[in-house]
Amino acid sequence: MNLAMWGKALRVIPRLEKDEWRRLDVVSRWLISTRAAVLVMTFISAAMAGMLAFRDGRFNLGPWLLLTIGLIMAHATNNLLNDLTDYWKGVDKDNYFRTQYGPQPLEQGLMTQRELLIYAGATGLVALAAGAALVYLRGPLALVLLGMGAFFVLFYTWPLKHIGLGELAVLVVWGPLMIGGGYFVVTGVWDWNVVLASLPYALGPTAVIFGRHIDKYAEDKARGIHTLPVLIGERAGRFAVLGMMAMQYFLVLYLVAIRFFTPTMLVVLFALSAVPQVWGIYRRPKPAQKPKDCPGDTWPLYFVAVAFLHNRRFGLWFLLGLLGDALLHVVRIA
Repeated sequence: MNLAMWGKALRVIPRLEKDEWRRLDVVSRWLISTRAAVLVMTFISAAMAGMLAFRDGRFNLGPWLLLTIGLIMAHATNNLLNDLTDYWKGVDKDNYFRTQYGPQPLEQGLMTQRELLIYAGATGLVALAAGAALVYLRGPLALVLLGMGAFFVLFYTWPLKHIGLGELAVLVVWGPLMIGGGYFVVTGVWDWNVVLASLPYALGPTAVIFGRHIDKYAEDKARGIHTLPVLIGERAGRFAVLGMMAMQYFLVLYLVAIRFFTPTMLVVLFALSAVPQVWGIYRRPKPAQKPKDCPGDTWPLYFVAVAFLHNRRFGLWFLLGLLGDALLHVVRIA
């Protein structure tokens, strides 16, 4: 048991050699191979579904726990299958971008294909079991949502990411599917207003994946991987990210204006403190060498690192706002 490594793997994607890998416990290996640091985005989506359910007086702890476990395990499974698929297709060979910012277990010989399949199978079974329990509780619509989730887990890496649909898939998954669908399985009620309210946060993970695809724009273009930044161009991709971040704030303002949210949600405006750093980085192309404004020890992650920083800050303020919004609703009902 290596608690220090568990904590590190939940904050960043650790870089390590074979000897270090061999000394790790199974939990540390799972956290690193699933890129657990990014699973926080999925937890925030599940937390938001729960907060909205609590706000409406419909929160159920059991279904919410099943939802949270299922979503996190599904995301972890996707990350494992992503590496496996790219390894099979030869995408990660020859010092490809993915191998520069963190361990690719197969490409670097840390795991065998059999070991990774065992990890993916066990993780996927946990996700499937949680989903099956929710289908039993909520019926046919939950089955449709489970099927959509399984589709994105299995086919995000190929073909969706290769044909410019990966970014759209992220928007659908982290908003309408995770938060809107999550609200349904927790409460038993489908609410289109909740789907709309999911979009301010869903744009965050979408900006993150956009940032990562801009970071590896040259590599993807050379290998014929047609992510959306490759299709629209690097410059257009950078300004699309800035547009998505702006839309996050405008949507919150709109939802407050129509009184779906109370003014407590305006605390998300504190996340604007990250915008000067975001603007400073996204207004120009990625430099050839690590610049001084590159956040932390993240290089060659550059655009994605600052997008992740903004998303985490926005998400935490959004959660805090939801908590205040929910408490106000509870007080009014009482």
